[in-house]
Amino acid sequence: MPNKQSAKRRVRIAERNRVYNRYWTTRCRNAVKKVLEAVEAKDGDAATKNFDLAQSVIDKAVVKGVMHRNTATRRKKMMALRVKSLRES
Repeated sequence: MPNKQSAKRRVRIAERNRVYNRYWTTRCRNAVKKVLEAVEAKDGDAATKNFDLAQSVIDKAVVKGVMHRNTATRRKKMMALRVKSLRES
């Protein structure tokens, strides 16, 4: 347990940030899962719609500093390739 006032404040701030980051991380993960589930089900319309929503959520997480921009790009690329392969077949 911290003794100094500034250390107590940092504990509170760290907890607040942890909850905030966890919310956005979970939201991103769920959005990606919805896209991949639609691809597995071979539902092109749902995959495209969910892909657009997932891109939006991931971009917001980057702006908020929760996710690194390269990580976001890698995830969006992975989803785009899967959706594209679904459209081609």
